[in-house]
Amino acid sequence: MGTLELREVSKHYRSASETVRAVDEVTLTVSGGEFVALYGPSGSGKTTLLMLAAGLIGPDSGSVSFEERDISAFSERDSARYRMSDVGFVFQSFHLMPHTSALDNATIKLTGAGHTLREARRLAQPWLERVGLGDRLEQTPEELSMGERQRVAIARALANEPRLLLADEPTGNLDSKRSREILLLMRDICHERDIPGLLVTHDPDAIRMVDRVHTLRDGHLLDGLDPELAALS
Repeated sequence: MGTLELREVSKHYRSASETVRAVDEVTLTVSGGEFVALYGPSGSGKTTLLMLAAGLIGPDSGSVSFEERDISAFSERDSARYRMSDVGFVFQSFHLMPHTSALDNATIKLTGAGHTLREARRLAQPWLERVGLGDRLEQTPEELSMGERQRVAIARALANEPRLLLADEPTGNLDSKRSREILLLMRDICHERDIPGLLVTHDPDAIRMVDRVHTLRDGHLLDGLDPELAALS
């Protein structure tokens, strides 16, 4: 499978009073079959880097590629197609449709890719069962706990069998037992399907279940776990 590559990527945000170097000359490669964590405190640039990998924003300099395609040069239309067909993105804030069943929420990317609703439901249901929601298929987000909503979002991200998995604090609303199950599921999927996976987290327990960890601090990427941050965890 493909490789995610960021080469000397920078993304800065400027205001009248200062320039925030959210991502500063970061080079990172995540190969197929790897589940890699970006660890760091809030404001360290982790989510910005993840959005760059997803093609949701473009870099100020450097390049972002997946499967040897320069996604940083994609048009808006090509970026949307890339996210629809190639990327499974688990958002921290769920982005579920209200008043819509868990099953139909999990089908959104599948129907967007051209599957009929019936076929999409057939494909999505096993993923909801795999994240422990087999008995909650018809419940709407309003009827689900925060942790259950997060699991719907995870099932939605996996239902189209993506070639790249990106996750932004996916266990933030889960208890420790369910967090471990979800992280192991993501890691297993990366290993089984030989796809790259990139996890953003500030949870010290989460990084014990990845293949490799990098620390992002003030926009700079460090190999391994920053000892200062580890001491504060």
